[in-house]
This record gives sequence, structure tokens and C-alpha cells, in this order.
Amino acid sequence: MFFWDSTMLVVLPALLLTFYAQWKLSSTFSHFSGVGTRSGLTGAQAAAALARRRNLGVGIEPTGGSLTDHYDPTTNVLRLSEPIYNERSIAAVGVAAHELGHALQKADNYGPLTLRMGLVPLVNFSSSASWILFLIGLFAHLPGLLWAGIAAFSLAVLFSLITLPVEFDASRRALVALREDGIITSQEEPGVRSVLNAAALTYVAAALMAVLQLLRLVLIARNSDD
Repeated sequence: MFFWDSTMLVVLPALLLTFYAQWKLSSTFSHFSGVGTRSGLTGAQAAAALARRRNLGVGIEPTGGSLTDHYDPTTNVLRLSEPIYNERSIAAVGVAAHELGHALQKADNYGPLTLRMGLVPLVNFSSSASWILFLIGLFAHLPGLLWAGIAAFSLAVLFSLITLPVEFDASRRALVALREDGIITSQEEPGVRSVLNAAALTYVAAALMAVLQLLRLVLIARNSDD
């Protein structure tokens, strides 16, 4: 809910961080997309090599768009954007390995990933319902509905916070796997780390936005009671 009022100042730091994170990711990805690796593997080939050595049996498919890469734990499939799938670069290898890190998490029954997977259906519903409940409660002066909307939005905040360790751990696993398999050299590792850190910053910005947005909704609700 982005209508302007004085409480909008609460989310301003998150907005600024979001803009910076998007710029950082775009510029870092663009730079390292032009830097090849000694292995000469594409993102898809690197992910496939890592998966084979660890007997993951994960599928790897191209998908449209840019930076739309993700791992689907329900089907055990890595979907890599076409630049990542086809490019032979530090950026492509790093992003592909990060997504494979999620497959490694699933294979290890990594707790935060399991929890996040379990929350998905509930969060999909609550994130939409929260705004409906909140707005009806606010404009109809129904405090019960207003606070119910805030409670529902809290689930989305929890989901964003749980996402942080999931993403950080996937990047850690990616770097370890790439080193172990010799897909990147020690000279190439800082570049991979830069790409993964830039991507991680977008999740930090999203989590901060969710937390501050929740705080904003609470302030609006308390002001409406006065």
C-alpha cells in the first residue's frame, strides 16, 4: 500500500536500499557476464556437472526473461534464464551454482528451506487477503478487520525473513561446490562472490521493506484508533 502519508517515511530507507540493490545487481551482473571462466562451461553445464557429482537427479531447463532463475523444489527442476543457461561467464556459473545450492538444501532437508516451502500456500493467500482486510478495516472503521489484515501481512514478513538464511546458505554451498569441482579458479572466486553478494542484497532489501511496511501498517492502525 503505497499511498502517500507521513508514515511513508518509515519505509523510505528500504526504498533507497531497494533502488541501490537493483542497481548493484544489474551493474555487477553486467560486468561479470563479460568475464569468462577457465573451465569454459555455460551456466547450464556447470549446474549439470555439479548435480551429477552429487547424484541430485535435478532437471535443468531454460526459461524466459533475465535474472528469472529459480529452483522449483516441488519438481526438483532448475529453471535458468536464457543468458545464464547459455553464457560461459563468471556471472552465469555463479547464478547457476546458487540455484543448484537450493537443490543441495532440499537433498539435505535443510530446515529453513523446508519451512519456507511449507509456508508458500499460506503466504500466497495471506499476502493478498492482508491488504483487503486492512483497507476494509481502515475505511470502514472496523479495528478487528484492520488488525486481522496486519496479522495476515505478518506471515509475508516472516517468509521474507526466512528467505534470508535460505539464500545465504545456497550461495555458500555454491561457492564450496564450485571450488571442490574445480569449475572456478581461486582468481575467479572473488568475481563469483561479488555476483552472489549483489543478488543477496536484493533479498536483504526485500526483507527490510517487509519489516518496515509492517511497522507502517501498525502506525496507521494506531493512528486510526485515536
